Amino acid sequence: MTKLKLDALPDDKPVKVTVALPAQIHRDLVAYAKVLERQNGRTIAEPAKLIVPMVERFMATDRCFAKLRHQGTSGSSPPGKGE
Repeated sequence: MTKLKLDALPDDKPVKVTVALPAQIHRDLVAYAKVLERQNGRTIAEPAKLIVPMVERFMATDRCFAKLRHQGTSGSSPPGKGE
């Protein structure tokens, strides 16, 4: 079986997030949760709980963002800022 980018969700306190998703994105999120359930054997009652780890994973693997973020913490401004 192909391994998804997300692993099992850690047990944590629920956090309320309000976001408006296009219908297709919501359907895809629900479908992703179902595949993740089959893969990990754990029920995902709230597919919206996948949003935070997805965004974290996206930002962690975005090389351009990492480079610009590093530049921002080293004292220089990212391109387009203060030029």
